[in-house]
Amino acid sequence: MERTILRRMAAVAAVTTTSSVLTVVATLSPAAAGDKPAKLVDVQLLALNDFHGNLEPPGGSGGRIQTGADPDGAGAATAPTVDAGGAEYLATQLAQLEAAQEAGNSITVAAGDLIGASPLLSAAFHDEPAIESLGLAGLDYASVGNHEFDEGAAELLRIQDGGCHPVDGCADGTPYEGAEFEYLSANAFVTETGEPLLDPYAVHEVAGVKVGFIGMTLEGTKQIVSQEGVAGLDFADEVETANTHAAKLQEKGVESIVVLLHEGGVQTGADAWDVNGCNGLSGPIVDIATGMSDSIDVVVSGHTHQAYNCELDGKLVTSASSFGRLVTDIDLQIDKRTGDVVTASADNVLVDRTVAKDAAQTELIARYRTALGPIATEVVGTTSAVITRAAVASGESALGNLIADAQLAATDDEEGAVAAFMNPGGVRADLPAGAVTYEQAFTVQPFANNLVTLDLTGAQLQCLLEEQYVGPAIRVLQPSATVRYTVTAAGAPSTTGSCAGGRVLNETLTIGGAAVVDGQTYRVTVNNFLAGGGDGFTVLPGGQNAVTGPIDLDAFTAYLAANQPVSAPATDRITVQ
Repeated sequence: MERTILRRMAAVAAVTTTSSVLTVVATLSPAAAGDKPAKLVDVQLLALNDFHGNLEPPGGSGGRIQTGADPDGAGAATAPTVDAGGAEYLATQLAQLEAAQEAGNSITVAAGDLIGASPLLSAAFHDEPAIESLGLAGLDYASVGNHEFDEGAAELLRIQDGGCHPVDGCADGTPYEGAEFEYLSANAFVTETGEPLLDPYAVHEVAGVKVGFIGMTLEGTKQIVSQEGVAGLDFADEVETANTHAAKLQEKGVESIVVLLHEGGVQTGADAWDVNGCNGLSGPIVDIATGMSDSIDVVVSGHTHQAYNCELDGKLVTSASSFGRLVTDIDLQIDKRTGDVVTASADNVLVDRTVAKDAAQTELIARYRTALGPIATEVVGTTSAVITRAAVASGESALGNLIADAQLAATDDEEGAVAAFMNPGGVRADLPAGAVTYEQAFTVQPFANNLVTLDLTGAQLQCLLEEQYVGPAIRVLQPSATVRYTVTAAGAPSTTGSCAGGRVLNETLTIGGAAVVDGQTYRVTVNNFLAGGGDGFTVLPGGQNAVTGPIDLDAFTAYLAANQPVSAPATDRITVQ
């Protein structure tokens, strides 16, 4: 810890005062116990989530934060925004925020998805650059997220402990020493032994008080990670796990308890843009936080890439958007005599790009960019305008539809595919206007999934489309241009995983202009994540005659090259009535 503090203090000396701050403070105030006046200790937590290896400033909508309501009422697309994010600015902002507090009383934490779905600069080196960057920035503890499991449990342990990659070795030519921070994972268990994959919690002593940190990912990790990534693992309920370990911490005399949870929610309504708001918060985090023991004081959350600052059931609940665009500055007052949190408040602080760049981050980025070589700048195609991943009312996006078209084009001849579907969570960034480099295309599709073409009956296709509406989170598959259908809001959402939802009007489903027939067989292309049942699409593993095809990124870049300049396809393949 002394090394971390000294490193940050050195960084502070090179920068100026903090940049612009978006400030709305959520406060909770448990009463201090006992009759004697409390001796209060101020402890600062600096929190982030969903960094996803964004060492360089992210581009497009992923590199901006909305700062006000849209004056025309047309939606976020025309609302005021500020460019934000980038490791050089994130490290500076963390150093400045810490410098504003009592020296040594600051702890930096994160709520998962620090790696995975990363831009090429980090992903090409198995996200070792992101881990090194966060260590330099002073991260102390992090929960695992679903993307920490993208390359499997053994790889996650290597990321934590160090050592060269078993296949690619030390790709940048230097040894990989492991993470300088500690990953925590209370609810990910090794199936064979029943033991946690990583330590479930950590206790950090600062200024004579103890703060306990419990780390967890969402219970549904198995449904949103490839089956290879979660092989041999089980994931437990978030509330039960948190309460179990909170009780253990109390048995150890720890009364100040923070949960780092990779699960979250979404603000709703006209003021949902407010990064320090808690406007109509919905999503799993609401029930989870409410169900947690009263002994838990703070929940640092993530996963939804949203920003909010809430008090739920007496707990401070926060999230800092994604990609290092915000930092949550949490201030705790802890009674030194009882160890209890007396007050807790938070402020989501903008990581804008007006502050000085952190020199250590600049050197790291330059070193890995040199190691990456010229492949990053190779032009693979052109576009006539920006093609975005922003969803319209139907759930389609122009970029999602474009990727589905590319996947169909890659498999229609040899594999006989007549339709393709792309999972929206796999579309990670907008596609820029003009020349598109390999690196930019990779940032859009970073998972290196194989395409899989398989047989589905017409009845199975109907079930597949109904599964988009199973549960609270709608996941609209991006369809190729050959697919058309109508969705009605009148039908009850399916809760069974069967076809019993009624959201899709069966008689409207066509492929290639012809009505889909229940008993007829259709060749359909998806990526291997979906083919394995990812995102809860249980119909797809039941497909027959599956054939593995090219890598999705290869199909995408080939399509860009063959159709340049590519234009944004219309988002009219799904009709909502």
